[in-house]
Amino acid sequence: MGDIRTIRLDCGMPLLVEPNAGVRSAGLSWLFQGGSASDPEGRLGLCAMLHELLLRGSRSLDSRAQADAFDRLGVNRSTDALTRHYRVAATLVGDRLLEALPLIVGMVREPAFAEGSVGPVRELCLQSIESLADDPQERCVLGAKARHHPEPINRSGYGTPEGLAAITRDDLAAHWSACAVPEGSVLAVAGAVDPDAVAQRLNELLDGWRGRRDEPALGATPARGYAHEADESNQVQIVLVHDAPPEAHEDAILERTVVSVLSGGMSGRLFSEVREKRGLCYAVSCAYRADRDRGTVTAYVGTTPDRAEESLRVLRAELERVHEASGRITPEEFERAKVGMKSRLVFSGESTSARAGAMAGDWTRLGRARTLEDVASEIDAVTLDRVNDYLSRRRLGTLTIQTVGPRALG
Repeated sequence: MGDIRTIRLDCGMPLLVEPNAGVRSAGLSWLFQGGSASDPEGRLGLCAMLHELLLRGSRSLDSRAQADAFDRLGVNRSTDALTRHYRVAATLVGDRLLEALPLIVGMVREPAFAEGSVGPVRELCLQSIESLADDPQERCVLGAKARHHPEPINRSGYGTPEGLAAITRDDLAAHWSACAVPEGSVLAVAGAVDPDAVAQRLNELLDGWRGRRDEPALGATPARGYAHEADESNQVQIVLVHDAPPEAHEDAILERTVVSVLSGGMSGRLFSEVREKRGLCYAVSCAYRADRDRGTVTAYVGTTPDRAEESLRVLRAELERVHEASGRITPEEFERAKVGMKSRLVFSGESTSARAGAMAGDWTRLGRARTLEDVASEIDAVTLDRVNDYLSRRRLGTLTIQTVGPRALG
């Protein structure tokens, strides 16, 4: 795997290319500013409809013809509506990328948004909202997100029934036209590709593409604290969220190490203390996620009503205990955490789609793309003393705790 080439296309958008002569595939990830945070008031759910409709034809190819054209080239394509971005992704054999790029660009620059597709997509999105009734864990996560983050990055990507009902075909076309612009977008490609050939083809296809989009302003930080949603079931879902460093902060790699100690599989502290030693739950974990401006750690416990109080108490105690002298990370835990982090890095490097996604994500969070070697060096530079020094000054901030179950916790 070679170095990452950063090429500024004629339209102004950065192109990131990581050639890899050891594979035959290519992965592509194209990010645009937008996502659920960009949904207009009264049109919540527009992002959910958009990412479905992008797969349903362009001006030159209807939905069936477009799908057939991608299939003939062996392109596996997908779209996502994230909190701050829309993502178009594709995986294919590398020597067919130049042939597939016109189809991919057609999805972006000339989506059909056929009137006949809007109604069925709206119904799919409404069904997704209705399905949340059978997914208490997802409702718990969404409830915590809504109360932890400021508007509009606290929104659910599902939207609302009222918002979905109000969306028109013109709303969709106008919003996508405002989001699908070169400034603020980034396209990353990894695998069996020629960077100069890809750049030349994209310059041809994106000729005349112009525009910029401002990011939405954030509201005030919510009060956070505890909230409960009643659900008559024999399970209790518990989600706890606390603040963490943003991706660009020097402490981000240290936070990732701490979370790997807490939730690094069956050897992690949370699994050992909450599940194995006490038998309090059927699932427990925590995860660190960070973007350019902020980061969070989200911890989860799934348990039964009679064990919910103690499960939450022990979970909070373990999240706090790492700050105490008696609970600092041991050499054994530290080594296991680093091995786990390096292993996950190696596995991600074997997927060209994962590498393309990582490069595009790095660009939005850091303003640069990192090679696997860059990330491995960051992990290697972490020492036990650095981690425990970080823990001596780490603060969780105001917690957000959300529960879903038959009764509220005291």
